[in-house]
Amino acid sequence: MATTAADVLVDRLIAWGVDTVFSLPGDGINGIFESLRRRQDKVRYVQVRHEEAAAFAACGYAKFAGRLGVCLATSGPGGIHLLNGLYDAKMDKQAVLAVTGHTFHDLIGTNYQQDVDLVKLFQDVAVYNERVAGPAHVVNALDAAVKAALAYRGVAHLCIPKDVQEMPADASRSAANVPGHSGDLVADTGLTPGAKTLQAAADVINAGKRVAILIGRGAIGCAAEVEQLADAVAGPVVKALLGKAALPDDSPYTSGGLGLLGTAPSQDAMKECDTLVLLGTSFPYLEFLPKPGQAKCVQLDIDPTRIGLRHPVDVGLSGYVRPILTALLPLIEKKADRSFLETAQDRMAKWNELMDERGRRTDFPMKPQVVGYTVNQFLPADAIISVDCGTVTTWAARHLKVRGTMMFSASGLLATMGNALPYAVGAAAAFPGRPVVAVCGDGGFTMTMTELATVAKYNLPVKVVIVKNNTLGQIKWEQIVFEGNPEYGCDLHPIDFAKFAEAVGVPGYTVEKAEDAERIIGEAFRQPGPALLQCVVDANEPPMPGHATTAQALQFAKSLARGERDRWDILKTVFKNAVREVI
Repeated sequence: MATTAADVLVDRLIAWGVDTVFSLPGDGINGIFESLRRRQDKVRYVQVRHEEAAAFAACGYAKFAGRLGVCLATSGPGGIHLLNGLYDAKMDKQAVLAVTGHTFHDLIGTNYQQDVDLVKLFQDVAVYNERVAGPAHVVNALDAAVKAALAYRGVAHLCIPKDVQEMPADASRSAANVPGHSGDLVADTGLTPGAKTLQAAADVINAGKRVAILIGRGAIGCAAEVEQLADAVAGPVVKALLGKAALPDDSPYTSGGLGLLGTAPSQDAMKECDTLVLLGTSFPYLEFLPKPGQAKCVQLDIDPTRIGLRHPVDVGLSGYVRPILTALLPLIEKKADRSFLETAQDRMAKWNELMDERGRRTDFPMKPQVVGYTVNQFLPADAIISVDCGTVTTWAARHLKVRGTMMFSASGLLATMGNALPYAVGAAAAFPGRPVVAVCGDGGFTMTMTELATVAKYNLPVKVVIVKNNTLGQIKWEQIVFEGNPEYGCDLHPIDFAKFAEAVGVPGYTVEKAEDAERIIGEAFRQPGPALLQCVVDANEPPMPGHATTAQALQFAKSLARGERDRWDILKTVFKNAVREVI
């Protein structure tokens, strides 16, 4: 029975179906921790080593489980540390509740210890943001926060002063605050458009001769409907990064990813289509989309404010992708001309051959493509894959093949480093026993590497794959290719991650040669429980886009002419890649 305001909070979280809270203790939340301790049979506390990781884990939990992610942080610095992970949730539209502590309610604003106004600090990141005034305020505020997070697919924040947490649950209540008036239910807002709008969308699609489909995270769970649409319109399905798991990579309809880490066939499809169908995506890189005026466009999105955000839209349909497609498909006429799809399929077959050839290379230093290609052979069909931000994202997007019931995610619009390992913690908490793989660069891994201790503490079945090149590779190549300058400030001091893993109780493996990759990577994946695999790769292998532009080539040449120190090794690598691609 609830005896304190903190008890009321935790009991209400349980009523909402919350079963996991990611946190690190602190004196500003001791009252809540005592309530969690006495309810540990109903809600699981997962201890992380840094509050940023708690927010990342909550975001990963929300992404993979499709449920509310919850993180808890102490006052002052604890709450501040949450922000990067919370912005990741905000920008990728994930429902996360952050609960923070605060100093004593009657010392707020007096420069007391850890007296940081977290409500003011969180006002940009949160769709709901409130300080709890007392025990009678808890249920009302928590219900409003959870509803806002779920309905708006965003971050909600509650800040509770430390002494308020320990106040008696039956403390004074205003006469207007009628007990039991707040409900723990969120209405389903996924409406299906009317018949007239559906027919207008079908008319645009039916009139197209070269229809391309771009899918994002909103299309996850809709693979059958997406393939039916692709078959009817005889068009390729291009995938935004967060939509990688929406359609298996071995589907005959997909041409793979789009953008700098995408495929040449997908870029070709965007350049040549006369009709574009956007399904559950807010793909931000406008330069890879059809030019305005080139293609008619139909967009489906749960958020009506995102209709037409990236590309001019002729018909917009707001709601969930699956019910809209179910209603739309009977109105789509099957195209007799299959040439646009067949051309994309032929190009994709050649692209896959090229990727496989690069993945089997035996050069030394080992090529990063070898890691993705080889890891792919050992991925269980139900694996959950989290990927860090950097050049490692390119290798994972191109070489890891989603199949079966695999899940895949990365930091989307925020594109933050350090997310993969805490995402994996969140995924393992959401799906106990299911295999999880965190694919990290050495730069991103070092930002949250202490969470390997979290993996060890709970014996989570997480395999950590580190693509190690001792440089901030993505920044290095951006300096060279986009800025036309030699790289500067990107070198990283080498760390032996396998030894670090052993130090925290996780088996560590190292592979440096391509001929050893299959054997060692296989050993790591066959290891029961967690394991860490550091793969030492060539730092001069560029993650070039599917089609490099003339401007990129000129900046690349300019950088080398200005004195890029590894220019000869880089030129040799690029020349070899170009020759292989032509052959």
